[in-house]
Amino acid sequence: MESTAATKLAMLLSLIFKTNICKIRLGSCKMGPYFPKWLRTQKRYDRLDISDAGISDIIPTWFWDLRNKFVYMDLSRNQIRGNLRSELAYDNLNVSWNQLEGPIPSILSSVSALDLSNNKFSGSASFLCTSTTKDNKLRYLDLSNNHVSGELPDCWILQQLVFLDLSYNSLSGKIPTTMGYLFSIKTLKLNNNRFVGELPSQLKNCRELTLVDVGENKLSGLIPEWLGENLLNLAIIILRSNQFNRSIPPQLCHLTHLQILDLSMNNISGTIPKCLNNLTTFAQKGSSTLTMEHAYSLWDYINEASLTWKGVRSKYQSILGLVKSIDLSCNKLSGEIPPEITYLVGLVSLNLSRNQLTGQIPSRIGNLQELDSLDLSRNQINGRIPISISWINRIGYLDLSENNLSGKIPIGTQLQTFDSAYGGNPLLCGEPLPRICSEEEKGPRQFVLVNEDDKDGLITQGFYISMGLGFAVGFWGVCGTLLLNMSCRYTYFNFLTFLNDWLYVNVEIIRQRILNK
Repeated sequence: MESTAATKLAMLLSLIFKTNICKIRLGSCKMGPYFPKWLRTQKRYDRLDISDAGISDIIPTWFWDLRNKFVYMDLSRNQIRGNLRSELAYDNLNVSWNQLEGPIPSILSSVSALDLSNNKFSGSASFLCTSTTKDNKLRYLDLSNNHVSGELPDCWILQQLVFLDLSYNSLSGKIPTTMGYLFSIKTLKLNNNRFVGELPSQLKNCRELTLVDVGENKLSGLIPEWLGENLLNLAIIILRSNQFNRSIPPQLCHLTHLQILDLSMNNISGTIPKCLNNLTTFAQKGSSTLTMEHAYSLWDYINEASLTWKGVRSKYQSILGLVKSIDLSCNKLSGEIPPEITYLVGLVSLNLSRNQLTGQIPSRIGNLQELDSLDLSRNQINGRIPISISWINRIGYLDLSENNLSGKIPIGTQLQTFDSAYGGNPLLCGEPLPRICSEEEKGPRQFVLVNEDDKDGLITQGFYISMGLGFAVGFWGVCGTLLLNMSCRYTYFNFLTFLNDWLYVNVEIIRQRILNK
């Protein structure tokens, strides 16, 4: 197979040597480890794709001197080394997932999309100011997972920019106020840096925003009210692992498109807003209408977000539209869990752990039948575990440990499989715990409850009676005939004997054919 593929590639390259073509698309064709020299002979091509080609060479100087007016160039997912040229003038350039290093050169105003992510670029971000003009065409900029450091320049007038990802660098200082001029921005990712200060109020002018991720920084101050007042298209808000304080603003309840809210690991206090039932996307089952895939350039981009799921931090991309998650863990929230949260029937993950919540678990918690992960651990929640929790058949992760829960653990499809979910509650009893419940602790008898949405009008008492009568008639109709009628019994057993012999002969013939091969 490999020799056949190599022969086909050789034939293709020989054709390229002899002709001048306009488009070269050889993505995933293993032509490395050296940079293909035959590109030098081509004068007409303006689209080049040699991504994932097994190249581990340095980009030669002659490549940067090619006079082709490239519309699209994709060198991603190789092991290409070295530096970029002094100026980037390609309309669409993707060199992500390589080993490129050194400072990032200035970007000319003709560039529309630039992906330099997952390399070893270093130095400051000052190149952005040499590139920002009002007629700049840049719509997509991804510098994530590099070693860019220092403060961001305060010169953001890229009015056509739709996507900006500066995550996983070493950027510091305050977020520039001129980012409020990014009127077209939809995705803003500044997470995993060292930004300080408050979120600049000028960002409220970015009304097209659907995703904001500033997690894993050192931001402080209040969670801005303008997030819910001005940015009504927001679907994903990630402010995790910062130093935000005070209460959760009720204005966030205006965000009817919100499907991921992550405020975990901050210093947020106060109570959980009771208006959460206004978050209509959470109240709808199934996938949201959020578009994950965007065509900002000649390549498509699928939005992704890092979330804590079942206690593990993971990245979600193609299935992000299915994820509906609220994470308020590791804060200083107090008061009871509002019963309004049980109206969010589309929730897939709910994490309220490591707070100071009191009161009881809402009795209708079982309405959240889409839940795959529920974590209420390390609070001061008391009372019985609601029987309705046994309605949640899809739950794959449950943690109610380190609370003041009491009484018998409800019996459910999954509830007895979570051995560590109930630890630190000395007054709990029943399986899977070794402590046996007293009659008083057992409480009211548990019945199998059926959610209204799952009821089938055909399954009634008459249905079960009919099923029993049908079985009895069918059973005795066959067995009774065989018992009372000798000729039928003789014919039936003769047929079974014939069928047994026929199967034995055919299986033996097939076995001998296989052995003779």
